[in-house]
Amino acid sequence: MPVFLPLILAAEVVKPVVSLPSTPDLGKAEGRCRPGESGPAFLVEIAGLKDRMGRVKLEVYPSNDTDFLMDDNVLVAQGKTFRRVEEEVPKQGPVALCVRVPGPGPYSVTVLHDRDSNRKFGMWVDGIGFGGNPRLGWHKPKAAVTRVNAGNGPTHITIVMNYRNGLGMSPIHKGD
Repeated sequence: MPVFLPLILAAEVVKPVVSLPSTPDLGKAEGRCRPGESGPAFLVEIAGLKDRMGRVKLEVYPSNDTDFLMDDNVLVAQGKTFRRVEEEVPKQGPVALCVRVPGPGPYSVTVLHDRDSNRKFGMWVDGIGFGGNPRLGWHKPKAAVTRVNAGNGPTHITIVMNYRNGLGMSPIHKGD
C-alpha cells in the first residue's frame, strides 16, 4: 500500500484540462452594467490617459495572488469571478467604465489602455492601471495592492494609468 501512496497524491494535484476556449467576450455579459440596475458594481474613472487612441478594457478578478491575472477561461471554468468591459476611448470628456460584480467584497481590478487595439498588452505602446493605484515595478503587483472593496451598490474608484517611462512604468501626469 505505501508504494501506491505517492501515485495517488500525485494524481490529486494534477489540474484538470480546461476545455473552455478563451475569447475576448468572456466575462462581458456578466460584467455589463445596465441602466437603472442596482446592486454591487464598480464605477471606474480612468485618469492619466496618454491619448485618445484605441480601447480601454476593465477586468475584475478574485483578490488573491493565485487567481489575480489568471487566464480568463480557467477562472470561468472553475466558477470563479471574472468580469470584463471594453469600449473605444471617447474622443473627449471623462473616461469611465461600469462593471458589475457578483456581490459586495474585495476584488482586484485592472485597466488596459490598448492604444493599438490589438487586444494584447504591449509594454512599449499600451498603458495599464490597477485598483489601489500601486507603484509598478518589473513584476505584476500582488493582489492585495490592487484590491478594492465593492459595496452593496455602485462603488466609485479612480484608476491612474501607467505607461513606459525610461526603465519602468509610471503615470505620465499629462492628458486626461
